[in-house]
Amino acid sequence: MFCPPSAYAAKCKGRTLMPWISVIIKTDSMHVEILSDAMLALGALSTDIHDSAAGTEHEQPLFGEPGEPAAGVWLAPELTALFKGDTDIPAVMRAAAEAAALPAPPSYRIEYVEEQDWVRVTQSQFNPIRISSRLWVVPSWHEIPDPNAINLILDPGLAFGTGTHPSTQLCLEWLDENLGGGEDVLDYGCGSGILAIAALKMGAHHVVGIDIDPQAVEASCQNARLNQCSETEIEFHTQMAERTDTERGGWANIVVANILANPLIMLAPILTHAARPGGRIALSGILAEQAEEVMAAYQQSFDMHIALNREGWVLLTGARK
Repeated sequence: MFCPPSAYAAKCKGRTLMPWISVIIKTDSMHVEILSDAMLALGALSTDIHDSAAGTEHEQPLFGEPGEPAAGVWLAPELTALFKGDTDIPAVMRAAAEAAALPAPPSYRIEYVEEQDWVRVTQSQFNPIRISSRLWVVPSWHEIPDPNAINLILDPGLAFGTGTHPSTQLCLEWLDENLGGGEDVLDYGCGSGILAIAALKMGAHHVVGIDIDPQAVEASCQNARLNQCSETEIEFHTQMAERTDTERGGWANIVVANILANPLIMLAPILTHAARPGGRIALSGILAEQAEEVMAAYQQSFDMHIALNREGWVLLTGARK
């Protein structure tokens, strides 16, 4: 149902409703994930990606008949993002377009949504995620699937990082394979704190998480407490304190940053300065076609290469020279 806010309020007069706005965006397969991430970062309560032709004769199947090639991705995806009723949607769309490096906001429409039990709706979309044989991401309302594994207890919230996005999974897999124990770790752009908490649970000596968004820092602190992390072993801040532990600068054995390509390029001097000689860096939130440009920004100080890739996203890594 679509109607302007005043007409909607009048039509629903006499009923107690929560003012939700559903924004439906038509885009392409290259930008849909970036726009989805941007919507969550800009306050969306949830996002959903689907085929814009779903339910019609033009719906595109992702899996063909046996022996036929599968499409693998929707050619004309549609993104739905849910916001509170007082959200400035035009401003959100402008900011999302900028995050996706689009010259103008994509085509979109607005629908007003009646009240539902959004807690149950949201919870039904999140199940435990197995990252590796020893690492799971588990919402707090689910039973622990493997008591002998490392179980990160994490609920979806305003900050990015629930373990569902390919770039987050790539970072978790990389940490699982490369943390030997006893390392000092920097998680820049920590979001929900998922990577920082995972690093500590997997044996890091001390972890620092940085995010310019105070809400993300608060979410990270809450998630650290939820996972019973010691405040002496893990800390979160909105800016990084100046610190050098060697004559060449740098204190972190491991630097991980799961953001987006353009911010990672701009952050190259800061992240390089934080890594000690011989320390390793892992960068994600990068589309495959952006990998060369990001690697070029770090190549002077690191031996960079593509370590992992999934669904068009890559993880870059290298050792400090």
